[in-house]
Amino acid sequence: MVKDDCRLEFILTNYFCRTEVRPTGRRPKLKQLIKQASFTIAAIVISPITALYFVIKIFIKSDALLSGFSQFLSLIPGKVGVYLRAGFYRFTLTSCYPDAVISFLVLFSQRDIEIESGVYIGPQCNIGRCKIGENTLLGSGVHIMSGKGQHNFNDLSKPIKDQGGKFEKVTIGCGSWLGNGALIMANVGKHCVVAAGSVVINDIKDYSIVAGNPAKVIKRLNE
Repeated sequence: MVKDDCRLEFILTNYFCRTEVRPTGRRPKLKQLIKQASFTIAAIVISPITALYFVIKIFIKSDALLSGFSQFLSLIPGKVGVYLRAGFYRFTLTSCYPDAVISFLVLFSQRDIEIESGVYIGPQCNIGRCKIGENTLLGSGVHIMSGKGQHNFNDLSKPIKDQGGKFEKVTIGCGSWLGNGALIMANVGKHCVVAAGSVVINDIKDYSIVAGNPAKVIKRLNE
């Protein structure tokens, strides 16, 4: 009788242990489906604004058009704003993944911008011509400029604003983190950390931690 009871206890314990740890995968799938639906709904809701942009673009082809729409859309607060901005930029920038988080008061000054999956752009950032790799984080107030040659100043007989300049596309590698208030004028490699307030004027190699003005390497993450 004792043996039968022990055997029954073993069977019941083994059964419930198996059922408790058995992964169903339903919740992650459901969450992903809800997200995908939210991206689609946001794109539909913002579509009149997107359509208006493309109509005006027939007559005004400058980056100033995108910049104006960017200023307007940056004012939408909360999660609603995040989804609506992604729904707009996925069709108007060079490329923008729908899951990109583009926060309150973020401004884009150029159309030639690429934002990959999982990117987070914090509030009050100003983004010029660039490519931002997947899963990269930008803190608040980060400025990514279109290179460091936007303004010529060699001709002393002309105002600087009339001397023109050269716009370059800056690349930010995947998995990097740019701290609050960083100013980026050169390429940043993958898996880099740029300290808050740093001024990057020269290319940064992969796996670097940089700080200062101008930014200098203080540590390598792969060493």
